[in-house]
Amino acid sequence: MRTQVAIIGGGPAGSLLSILLGQAGIESVIVEHRTREYVLSRIRAGVLEKPSVEGLDDSGLGERMQREGFVHRGINLAFLGRLLRIDFDDLVHGSVTVYGQTELQKDLYHALDMRAGTILDEADEVELHDVGGPSPYVTFRSHGEIVRLDCEFIAGCDGSHGISRDSIPAALSRTYERTYPFGWLGILSETPPVSGELIYANHPRGFALCSMRHENLSRYYLQCDLETNIGEWPDQRFWDELRLRLPDEPADTIVIGASIEKSITPLRSFVFEPMQHGNLFLAGDSAHVMPPTGAKGLNMAIADVFLLSDALIGYYRDGTKDGLDHYSETALRRVWKVIRFSWWMTGLMHRLETEGELGQKIQEAELEYLASSRAAQTALAENYTGLPLR
Repeated sequence: MRTQVAIIGGGPAGSLLSILLGQAGIESVIVEHRTREYVLSRIRAGVLEKPSVEGLDDSGLGERMQREGFVHRGINLAFLGRLLRIDFDDLVHGSVTVYGQTELQKDLYHALDMRAGTILDEADEVELHDVGGPSPYVTFRSHGEIVRLDCEFIAGCDGSHGISRDSIPAALSRTYERTYPFGWLGILSETPPVSGELIYANHPRGFALCSMRHENLSRYYLQCDLETNIGEWPDQRFWDELRLRLPDEPADTIVIGASIEKSITPLRSFVFEPMQHGNLFLAGDSAHVMPPTGAKGLNMAIADVFLLSDALIGYYRDGTKDGLDHYSETALRRVWKVIRFSWWMTGLMHRLETEGELGQKIQEAELEYLASSRAAQTALAENYTGLPLR
């Protein structure tokens, strides 16, 4: 087999890249380890920044998102028994859209099917070859047979547990990582959300988040130890603890119900440099992972893909390699700004045992400062609603 761009990974990053390239007349083949059904079964992020929404709209991929997504023009920060609303519309004329990653993936698959995009599912033993040379190719096992896919470029969009970044020599790369000593215990409940906008709660007992998927599907999280046993957290215990960490008004009005999904999410900050080597380019979680506190993971993948698609389209349309040559440098400038924001917001809202009561008091003082400073609120709103894609 032969194509112009081999894309490793068929999640949102790989699917979106294939669509954008196809719109410019560039051939690509997606090599995906899992089945389509498995990819669509994964529960992931549900908040899209304004630049992500605009980019998807401009690419003809936002029709259902605009129809079914929920536009949020602010978030609420809970601390010391009060709620502070960060008004995105007033501060930066911005917003975010609540639209589940699973729903976006459905839209991307539909667009690929309409364009007859090539997705090779259930590919095992995937290996990348000659990524630093002029003739890269990919081999994998499909239905018992070894397949060779020759290409001109490879896009590694296969996530944090994928194989793409391992093809960049260790002597030429560097990783930066922090694993947080806590996680999020989360439940999904078929109940109306307690608020029309997200609530991030700072409390001495630990962080809490009230989120949503739609008007009758709520997502709630509690900060927990990494060793937490889900079996020791029946639904009633979760609801009782959530109420303790919220101000009185939302605590008294929250609608409880049986959980339909319960999980623990570990938190970490991770960046791999560089995001390119020879004719291999990384995008999304294959190059960086950040805590979900600021809802940035999916959005950062979208930003990478738009930047990479611009570079590849520039090469095939105009013969210029400038965008490709500087892809990693350009992408990482945005990545580090987003990592910084996620780091800051995680540190602001979570109970940090190593910092003790002093750390809790400093967090509360910073939240009080946010409440009194329009400039500080503007900085938060600008970062939360999204830095420019390009």
